[in-house]
Amino acid sequence: MPKNREKTYWPHMIVGFLMLAVTLGYWTIRAASSMPVQETNDYMMKYQESDMNINEIREKKRAFDNDYIIDLKDIETMVMIDNIHSNRPQSDPVKLTMGSNRFSYTVADKSGKIVEDANVSFLLTRPHTTVDDKMIEVISLQGDRYVTPEINISKPGRYTLKLRANIDGKIGYFQKAAYLQPVKN
Repeated sequence: MPKNREKTYWPHMIVGFLMLAVTLGYWTIRAASSMPVQETNDYMMKYQESDMNINEIREKKRAFDNDYIIDLKDIETMVMIDNIHSNRPQSDPVKLTMGSNRFSYTVADKSGKIVEDANVSFLLTRPHTTVDDKMIEVISLQGDRYVTPEINISKPGRYTLKLRANIDGKIGYFQKAAYLQPVKN
């Protein structure tokens, strides 16, 4: 009786592929769980709330934009030259200072008359994280401007200045990029 001396390696390959699949699955889960997930705060509210009411939010914003204008006043901007080859135009960010910062906004109708009875909220946030958010629910009118209280900023990097104004159910939003340069030693 002749013995079959041919060895087959397919059972070893199946076990090897199974071990590879388990290892890659473990690596994927470990890598995904180590990355923090941050909710976006578009429209200065939780993502779920804005997602459920997006049509109403856009309708109120469109009504606001037809009648009113929000403008950031008394700021210094930085000229960004590192993105000169981009096809996407970007406005120059507001230059922040280490320590206390104050921001003033005007809310006016299309004719230029200042609106004095707007409910104005302010949010200082960083892109991709909500850890350093500074929300001020009510901004008071000082003269002809809505001025935030002193806000202490200590971490260098990118920020976003967001403002929401509510006038008779019409809600407008204003957003501007800002940057705090690192301190050079």
